[in-house]
Amino acid sequence: MRYGFVEDHRGRWPVRLMCRVLRVSPGGYYDWRGRPASGRTQQREALVASIKAIHGEVKSRYGSPRNHAELAARGMPCCVNTVARLMRQHGIAAKTRRRFRCTTDSNHGRPVAENVPDRRFTPGAADRAWAADITYVPTREGWLYLAAVEDLHTRRVVGWSMSERIDSRLAVDALSMALAGRRPPAGLVAHSGRGSQYVSEHYRRALAERGAICSMSRRANCWDNAPMESFFASLKKELTRGEVFATRDQARAELFEYIEVFYNRTRRHSALGYKSPVDYERAG
Repeated sequence: MRYGFVEDHRGRWPVRLMCRVLRVSPGGYYDWRGRPASGRTQQREALVASIKAIHGEVKSRYGSPRNHAELAARGMPCCVNTVARLMRQHGIAAKTRRRFRCTTDSNHGRPVAENVPDRRFTPGAADRAWAADITYVPTREGWLYLAAVEDLHTRRVVGWSMSERIDSRLAVDALSMALAGRRPPAGLVAHSGRGSQYVSEHYRRALAERGAICSMSRRANCWDNAPMESFFASLKKELTRGEVFATRDQARAELFEYIEVFYNRTRRHSALGYKSPVDYERAG
């Protein structure tokens, strides 16, 4: 075990220093290192190699719980604590979370809708309740605003739109994409923040035409739209991480890849038993 510690950390500290602290001889360590690797060591090395491969595939977006779920899905079952320890020892870390910042403007005197979900975000089936909100992504050309609509059962982003303008058209375009792609039945609860984009006649008319029920969060209460805050927090942590894109077109391309390729079809969601939204919906 002591030689194993020296081996795992020899890129960080001098071998002779570690041997002195651990009270083993450097010669004994080098003799041990020259022996054929044990089955346990080979298994650990294979596990580390797989973790590094997954880490690269998901662009450093997974911490130990999701890496653990991905390893299990690939036929390499192990303990999540083992994954966490190996990631820590080998400097494999997920991108860090950035603080969420709200962009919708609720400073208006327009009437708002009732909060229908009242923080109950687990409908029994898809297309019964959606959540919507707006965030921003910085570029050197200025802000790019992103409106998104998420199904609260599958956590799939079913609609989205991007624009350099933050207006009702941005919110309605995301809603229109969701309505066209999903064709939900009448009675769908469409929950959102209470920003001016969502209280606009333009947005409410689009909902009414499809028989959807308009719902809005209470004033200055982020927990009333927690699923969208969670999605945007994941996006900021896993995609941008403080990066400023060179152009809005670059940001659009990266956002498309994140939402449609990674988030909906690849990313393992803890709320879905570590399945992706698409896989969870298919499992029914």
